[in-house]
Amino acid sequence: MLTEERRALIVEIVNEKKAVSVNELVELLDTSAATIRRDINALNRNRQLIKVFGGATAITSKHVNTKEDAVKMKAQKNVVEKDSISHYAAELIADNDFVYIDAGTTTLAMIEYITNHNAKYITNGVVHAKRLMEKGLETIMIGGRLKGATEAVVGPDCVEFIRKYHFTKAFMGTNGISIQAGFTTPDVDEAMIKTEAIRHSYVSYVLADHTKFDEINSVTFANIGDCTIITNKLTVKEYLNHTTVIVTSE
Repeated sequence: MLTEERRALIVEIVNEKKAVSVNELVELLDTSAATIRRDINALNRNRQLIKVFGGATAITSKHVNTKEDAVKMKAQKNVVEKDSISHYAAELIADNDFVYIDAGTTTLAMIEYITNHNAKYITNGVVHAKRLMEKGLETIMIGGRLKGATEAVVGPDCVEFIRKYHFTKAFMGTNGISIQAGFTTPDVDEAMIKTEAIRHSYVSYVLADHTKFDEINSVTFANIGDCTIITNKLTVKEYLNHTTVIVTSE
């Protein structure tokens, strides 16, 4: 069987069954596990299926998140994991850094651990700006339209504001991380802000707990290799082939 013919059959099988293991495909197609894994990797790169541990799942609308929880709901999830990530991230701030802090619950938790008063901070998070000021840190608040669900400033005015600056470090939030789709969010306006902040930063970190991996939202704001990931746990080691991942609890 030709490679393209076999891969077309794999996509057909995955779409029909919704999820399939490597071993199932080995039996159905009478080929080796190594060949099937190579096929799954290639089809995953081409976005024809989603590679998961031990097999693959179909790409359907169910795999693309288009809605976002409110801040209060997000703040109650994975608190311990976020605490570990944010603590590590805060320690990366050095004297004379000009730091961009993205809106988000993990980046907000990070502010609790910031102790460097010799750095400057800029943010599009309303609560973030308040917390930074309460700690006596030199803070710049970005202007623009306020998005109630995430308590973030967004919109074209915000993008223009960011373009004036060049950051030494950016600490970003994300709704999803995927090798094929990169870093994603459900909101196009927030995606624009995130993209611009990363573009204007010397180094960018994405703060994300383990539940964000292999999740895809409707808008990509950066490719997987554009940022270093800080997370509490990494179960899919393939991410290490595409970007730098710092694991705080291993």
